[in-house]
Amino acid sequence: MILGKSNKHRMRRRNMQENHPRMAAAVDVLLMLAGSFVVALSFNLFLLPNGIASGGVSGISILVERTLNVPPAYTQWALNIPLFIAGLLLLGRRFALKSLLGTVMLPLFVLLTAHWTPPTGNPLLASLYGGIGVGLGLGLVFRGRGSTGGLDTAVQIVHRYTGIKLGLALAFIDGMVIIAAGIVISQENALYALIGLFVTSKTIDVVQTGMKVSKVAFIISEKTEEIAKAILHDLDRGLTKLDAHGGFTGASRTVLMVVVGQSEVMKLKLAVRSVDPNAFVIISDTAEVLGEGFQLPQAR
Repeated sequence: MILGKSNKHRMRRRNMQENHPRMAAAVDVLLMLAGSFVVALSFNLFLLPNGIASGGVSGISILVERTLNVPPAYTQWALNIPLFIAGLLLLGRRFALKSLLGTVMLPLFVLLTAHWTPPTGNPLLASLYGGIGVGLGLGLVFRGRGSTGGLDTAVQIVHRYTGIKLGLALAFIDGMVIIAAGIVISQENALYALIGLFVTSKTIDVVQTGMKVSKVAFIISEKTEEIAKAILHDLDRGLTKLDAHGGFTGASRTVLMVVVGQSEVMKLKLAVRSVDPNAFVIISDTAEVLGEGFQLPQAR
């Protein structure tokens, strides 16, 4: 099997984590520092000067700066440190340690880059590029198996002690910040903040799962054995045979499941059609595939 460059990189990373834990820990720290710096830079260049308070502690710090003229870094420390202590007491040492570096360094980077000149005063461009920058930075922090602390800790606490789902708790807290931005700054800025929040979440997904999208296909046919041989020989792809039963007839049948790259979709269709033109084929996107021939899983 020939591995692509990204897979070779992940294999080296996994081997380093297994054989050189100290070096792996150093790489994680560098990723968290780099990610925190990118978040701080995006905050100061795009979000803060244009009043884009897209949730979280950073959004609250923008509101405080607009109303009380307090530098955002101080507000972020004032909120992050008590939340870190609460996380340490209520969520445990392991959770708190993951957020310690981000809790301290992110506001520091915000303070150090506070006087950098913003490249645009257009709030739409600011929400787009700020969202991309924050998403990229957070994605790097998450790849370093860390956290920037802040309201993420509050969400975890609410989830653990109330049972409210993480996504719902996060959406509620961010929503309250954006509503406050609509009152304190302007309704238009609150709408731009929603754009920034959406772009941030999508960028995090790209950093976490990559740009490459694979396809998963489910094939139902009376000629599954012949189709399986065609896939194995013509596409050189493995497959899985699933036992299934017809919903109407109750008859037993075999469903083939195969994962291919985007460039192989047409080859798969032609291989199936050459054996059974009447085969029922379902093809859908899958964001991340771990295993031989695709992305190698990372050690945790």
